[in-house]
Amino acid sequence: MPKVNLLAVSVGNTRTRLGAFVEGELVETATYVNSREVKLCDAMTHAFAQLKDKDDAVVLMSSVNGGAEDQIEQLLKDNLPNVDIKHVERDVPIPIGRQLDPEAIAGEDRLLNAAAAFDKLKQSCVIVDAGTAITVDFVDGAGTFHGGAIAPGAQLQLDTLHNRTALLPEIFIEKPIEAIGHNTIEAMRAGVFYGLRGMVHELVEKFAEETGQYPLVVATGGDAQLLFRNYELVDRVVPNLTLNGIATSLRKVLEEDEK
Repeated sequence: MPKVNLLAVSVGNTRTRLGAFVEGELVETATYVNSREVKLCDAMTHAFAQLKDKDDAVVLMSSVNGGAEDQIEQLLKDNLPNVDIKHVERDVPIPIGRQLDPEAIAGEDRLLNAAAAFDKLKQSCVIVDAGTAITVDFVDGAGTFHGGAIAPGAQLQLDTLHNRTALLPEIFIEKPIEAIGHNTIEAMRAGVFYGLRGMVHELVEKFAEETGQYPLVVATGGDAQLLFRNYELVDRVVPNLTLNGIATSLRKVLEEDEK
């Protein structure tokens, strides 16, 4: 099995995640807001330094944000001028089957999460990615991605409550003290926190009912720990699932090349 030497770059709606893989092992990660160019440049250079003696090192990008992708790719070229930059799907396919409507285009992050989860679990699973948006996706026991559900993420819900009402304050997501909010802020947090947990629970039950497969549930994304840690429905929280999906994609291509 090939050992991947890789700088994985995942450009999200709000943040970019970096991961340095040495001999297939994730040795360093960093996450920064897309607009913080100086921090991103420093993180890119530092992460790639972990691969300095690896002649086969690759930079592989995925993105769900075209505008930010162009900006960050230019930062990569400026800071790592001698490194070949490849792109998920365009240069390296994501190794996951797909059963979607003919015109449907699933986000690269959703497909990468699915590929990484199935590569590890080898069984039907639901992947919950809790970021700016929250996605709940189903992968069957044969490793086919079927899609799922998309909803506003925790902070987006809170921001919308503030922006679309006269009296609700601007607040940040935190775990509520208890389910019954005894003030406005706690009531808002309870509504979003338990509402998202309830949505995920209902969707997992519906997926199982419709497919006849009761899946393992994996959570990832920036809010996954806050929302789903110690939640009995979720089997595991994997913060770096998308980065692992990028590494899995490259490894599968290298395996094919060795045949």
